[in-house]
Amino acid sequence: MLSASRDSFVNLDVPLWAWLALLAAIAVMLAVDLWRHRVPHPPSTREALTETLIWVACGLAFAGIVAATFGRAAFGEYISGYLIEKSLSIDNVFVWALLFTTMAIPVKYQHRVLFWGIFGALVFRAIFIVLGTALISKFWWLLLVFGLFLVYTGLKIIRHRADEGHDESARGLGLLRRVMPVSEQLDGQRFFTRIDGRRAATPLLAALVVVEITDVIFAVDSVPAILAVSHETFLVFSSNAFAILGLRAMYFLLADARERFHYLSHGLGAILIFVGLKMSVSHWWHMNTFVSLGIIVALLTAAIVFSLRRPQPDDHGHEPARLS
Repeated sequence: MLSASRDSFVNLDVPLWAWLALLAAIAVMLAVDLWRHRVPHPPSTREALTETLIWVACGLAFAGIVAATFGRAAFGEYISGYLIEKSLSIDNVFVWALLFTTMAIPVKYQHRVLFWGIFGALVFRAIFIVLGTALISKFWWLLLVFGLFLVYTGLKIIRHRADEGHDESARGLGLLRRVMPVSEQLDGQRFFTRIDGRRAATPLLAALVVVEITDVIFAVDSVPAILAVSHETFLVFSSNAFAILGLRAMYFLLADARERFHYLSHGLGAILIFVGLKMSVSHWWHMNTFVSLGIIVALLTAAIVFSLRRPQPDDHGHEPARLS
């Protein structure tokens, strides 16, 4: 364990070709996903599960490439960042489900909204990551600021609001209506239509704006969380990108499972509190990356196990009586 944070994290000399190869791989995966879903349809549970596993396999395969190319320490930072982002993204999935329900977006059109929403998320995350790593390298005390912010956010997530997402929906619709008219009717999977000869946004574009707004809000939490386990831009961006690329499939797999995973928000909040505390002291004391990874896995696993063991409410919302 080293005393200075700049000496405690991996510092890679990443060649330009590696960045170009990463961006090309992301572009190819996005193109394949868009081609596979060129015909709008509600994905089945089996399809969503298969795609989720494929996306996870892609993320883990890249972890193998990182390990082979840059070594064990870089692998540890990448996989820690990947797991943090993947975990926090589950909360994003539940908020999207509420948004789509509130805005009455048919399931068969939701993939198109999420595809372009995640494309935009990659751009915004890249900007946040570059700015975040640059600021931290210049002003070490921002580690303390970001860390305390993550602790505060973790406490907020533990006290989850059931109606989370409604404010973002109203904000997004209001923002879009200032720019152009918004149609009340869908026009297939188009983002734009015409009303009395005037160009107008469809509810799908309104939903896309709301998805982008919510992702920016979530990025304010997740990017500092990943910066708590790595300061290397290549590792932070790649782990973030591979984690959110599979969000569409994860959404269709977990969108209706919020009540099933009752304690998940508590686990995610605990993860943010842990990485926030870790980040706050990282300038003076650095926890081993694999120890940190083990704690994150343990917190997430505990949240899932306790959720699955919790008695499920009946059709009237009442929990079954416990046997003494």
